Amino acid sequence: MPSITPDTIRSGEIRQLAGCDLEDFDLSSAQLSGLSLIGANLVGSELTSANLQGASLQGANLLGAALVRADLRATLTGANLMQADMTMADLRGCNLRGANLMGATLLRASLGGAFLSGANAIGANLSGADLRGADLRGANLSNANLEGADLSGADMSGTLLQEANLQETNLQQVNLVGASCTRANFLCANTEGAIALGASFMGACMTGTNFDRFSNPKAEG
Repeated sequence: MPSITPDTIRSGEIRQLAGCDLEDFDLSSAQLSGLSLIGANLVGSELTSANLQGASLQGANLLGAALVRADLRATLTGANLMQADMTMADLRGCNLRGANLMGATLLRASLGGAFLSGANAIGANLSGADLRGADLRGANLSNANLEGADLSGADMSGTLLQEANLQETNLQQVNLVGASCTRANFLCANTEGAIALGASFMGACMTGTNFDRFSNPKAEG
């Protein structure tokens, strides 16, 4: 069996990479679709513009990895993407349940229909991201930057949004039932048709919104 190097991976000689140590590997623009990378160590790896569509990355460690413009329509349940750069990456329909996205950069990323329930996205930068119809139930988005993001139709029930920035965010038809939005910034956000039964907005900025149309928003303070 050939040794595991960026070249042997790129050439397709090696297809099973579950649990392998690929730390700091340069796999930019590599064709990795359908590969098994379950539990692989990809800390600091260079995966800019890589094609990972259909790949299995459950529990993989992608701490600080560069995934700019990468095709990440893959399975990333429980993956560590802390401080990873996914600027303009394609994560449509991606399974990120329970993933660690703390401090990750998802600037203008495509996350439409993605599954992020229970994910940890504290301090993540999702500015301008497309999250239409995404499943964010119980996710932790405290201190996250969602300015200008499109969350229309997303399920954010039970989501933690303490001190998150949702300025000019599209929240049309969003489910915020039971969400915690303490000191969050909703300045000029579009909340048309949003539902927020049992949600808490203590100290939140609601200037320029139509929060008065929310169903029992508990706008405290």
